[in-house]
Amino acid sequence: MKRITKNIFNSGDYPNNVSAALLVLRVVIGFFMLTHGWGKMENLFSGEPIQFPDPMGVGATASLALAVFAEVFCSILIILGLGTRFAALPLLITMLVAGFIVHANDGFGKQEFALLYGVIYLTIALIGAGKYSLDYLISNKQK
Repeated sequence: MKRITKNIFNSGDYPNNVSAALLVLRVVIGFFMLTHGWGKMENLFSGEPIQFPDPMGVGATASLALAVFAEVFCSILIILGLGTRFAALPLLITMLVAGFIVHANDGFGKQEFALLYGVIYLTIALIGAGKYSLDYLISNKQK
């Protein structure tokens, strides 16, 4: 169990300047995406009929709920640096769906931001949160 927990919360072993850069990246990108998700969350709980794309055929409400989960809940986890690598995955998937499916016919101008966010989430998933994160605190307690 100790090894599994260490792997899940692996924050990477980076110098302080790299960890500081990762902190800035996580907080900024997390906050930016949180602002997108917050409006969607308000729509989800407004009681009005859901008007949201259904690119995967699961229904507009389920699609909106999945987007809200990624953009709100996972963004908060990334800001905190908690389960960061895993929290980045739903966001990466959401951005790939937005870029390649939802905006497929809208041209690169509409796809660009989603794909840029996707590259950032892929990078975070690959390298982790850095030393200034809850992941780092948790993984060091496991040693």
